[in-house]
Amino acid sequence: MLKVQEIRELIKLVDQSSINEFVYEQEGTKIKLKKTGQEQPVSVGHQPAAEPVQSEPVKPDKPAQAPEKIAAVEASPAAPKEEAHQEHLQKIVSPMVGTFYQSSSPDTDAYVKTGSKVTKDSIVCIVEAMKLFNEIEAEVEGEIVEILVKDGQLVEYGQPLFLVKPE
Repeated sequence: MLKVQEIRELIKLVDQSSINEFVYEQEGTKIKLKKTGQEQPVSVGHQPAAEPVQSEPVKPDKPAQAPEKIAAVEASPAAPKEEAHQEHLQKIVSPMVGTFYQSSSPDTDAYVKTGSKVTKDSIVCIVEAMKLFNEIEAEVEGEIVEILVKDGQLVEYGQPLFLVKPE
């Protein structure tokens, strides 16, 4: 299985090349890199049957570039194993593969905490991908009920980051 650094190198190589799409498959793991435009981040897909890649990224002192505003929200599907009170919650999901940060630098407070009120344009976190620090907006109004990932954790495309009780 590829290591995180090897995946990052693949992303960098595809991004710098004229290739628009690249697929790598090994032992049940499938990585698909696809360019959607020059200003868009490269998308990486991961089959659920594969083991997750573990990494201990170092939190940056401060973002190297101006953050881009990116938003992704998905309604929380009602699963039989979920408790009844969670059925009406919405998820704020990661719009890309990258590293999750709760604040813009190690010495500043987190953008949001459990119980924080958010509006549609509230910045809730940063996802760093390919040395770009992308501000993630809530895209929903409500209260943060749960933070689902830890600071510095590697997140996948579409992975839930926060549970929000809409207002």
